[in-house]
Amino acid sequence: MDKSILMAALVGYEVQLQKLQTAIAEIRSQLGQGPGRPAAPIVEGASQPRRQMSAAAKKRIAAGQKKRWAAFHANDTKPVAAKKAAPKRKMSPERKAALVANLAKARAARAAKRAAQQ
Repeated sequence: MDKSILMAALVGYEVQLQKLQTAIAEIRSQLGQGPGRPAAPIVEGASQPRRQMSAAAKKRIAAGQKKRWAAFHANDTKPVAAKKAAPKRKMSPERKAALVANLAKARAARAAKRAAQQ
């Protein structure tokens, strides 16, 4: 590529960057965040170290959660009864015979159609 094309592209991108920064500053001012509070820089690959929690703090959190769980479930004194399964429905011999007859009729029609095509 020609150096002048790259320079023109760089100038164009800088103009776009300036427009974006102006728009961001305007939105921040509308949200009540002053222009003196820039966004934190984003660094890829860098992560914050994990905070360590003491054993005593973990015990306090666990005790509080158990207390909340007990208070929430204090009203659920009713035992949960399992639903009885409905008895299986049985087909009458007459209905079963009708279904078999319909199936035989459909198979015969299909066989006749295939025979007619050949």
